[in-house]
Amino acid sequence: MDPYKIIVRPVVTEKAVSLIEKENKLTFIVDKRATKQDIKRAVEAMFEVKVEKVNTLITMKGEKKAYVKLKPEYNASEVAARIGLF
Repeated sequence: MDPYKIIVRPVVTEKAVSLIEKENKLTFIVDKRATKQDIKRAVEAMFEVKVEKVNTLITMKGEKKAYVKLKPEYNASEVAARIGLF
């Protein structure tokens, strides 16, 4: 799958911003058919970072949300600034 089709949009909520600052995690709405491996490859390709872990869930709206934890040597707030969250 194309990385730009997997990642639909970033999530900008109070919780998502606190996860960026406290746990080095980015939050995205992703394609419902994407696997954790697909999401990991897409984030690594799009933002030139290394991903440590991906957690996913289906929201009440029926969207798939991914919590992407970056490796310690990468800073989630720098990535967030690059994509315009801050």
